Formats: sequence, C-alpha cells, structure tokens
Amino acid sequence: MTAAIVAGTLAVAALNAIAATLGGWLWYLGDPNLRGARTFWLLLRVGQGSALTLALAVGSLAAAGNYPRDHLFYLYALLPLAVAFVGEQLRVSSAQTVLDQRGLAGAEAVGRLPEREQRGVVAQIVRREIGVMATSALVVVFLALRAASTAHGF
Repeated sequence: MTAAIVAGTLAVAALNAIAATLGGWLWYLGDPNLRGARTFWLLLRVGQGSALTLALAVGSLAAAGNYPRDHLFYLYALLPLAVAFVGEQLRVSSAQTVLDQRGLAGAEAVGRLPEREQRGVVAQIVRREIGVMATSALVVVFLALRAASTAHGF
C-alpha cells in the first residue's frame, strides 16, 4: 500500500515538474507568440488532475481506516489543491494588473487599440498567467515530494 501511495505522489511531482519547467521556460523566453503555451496549459491541467486524484485516493484510504504514521502526510497530500486554487485566483487577477499598468479600463479599451498593441497586451497577460501557474506547479512539486517522504506506514 505504501509503495502505491509513494508512486502516486511521485507521479504528481513529476507531472507538475514537467509543467513547471515548460512554463518557466516560456515565461523566461517572453516569446510574444508564446509557442508552446497550449502544451503548457494541457500539462498544467494534467498535473492538477493528478493532484486531485491523489487527494481523492488519500481521502478514500482515510475513510477506509488506513492512516499513515506521520499525519503531516495529509497536509502535504491535500495542500496542492489549495495551492492550485490560490494560483488560479492570482492568474485571474494578473490580467487586471497588466491592464492597470497600461492604464486600460478593461477588455473594451484593449479592443480599441491598434491590432499590434492588442497582441502585445494579450501576450503580456498570457506570459504573466503562465508565470503564476508555473510557480504554482513548482510549489505542488515540493509538496508532493514532501508527501512522498512522509507516506510510510499505510
């Protein structure tokens, strides 16, 4: 049982590490076309889904009466859901931050800009969102590795 839980937490860490690495690279490059952004978002959602699957499995084990010796495991196994939620909230607010920096009231104001400037604003928003979510995925990697290290005793 313990080996399966450790393997699951390591899978969560690996999937989120791939997304965090690609997202960090895309953010670093600052490519205005953001090639690879679709792949990043797909990998990120897969990583988030794996964290949710792990949380459901851990909850099922707890409901069945199987508990780890180290109760910190629950913190490390369930906290990635909270991190993903907070990351999503920060991602949503990042668009408004970019608009505020440029003195734009909203999407309507962006629509009145010349097409080249519109593309620049959108690229900046997407880059910031990728940076926020890549950081979120990196935190999930750390938490999943900690969960794996405390999963003994199931």
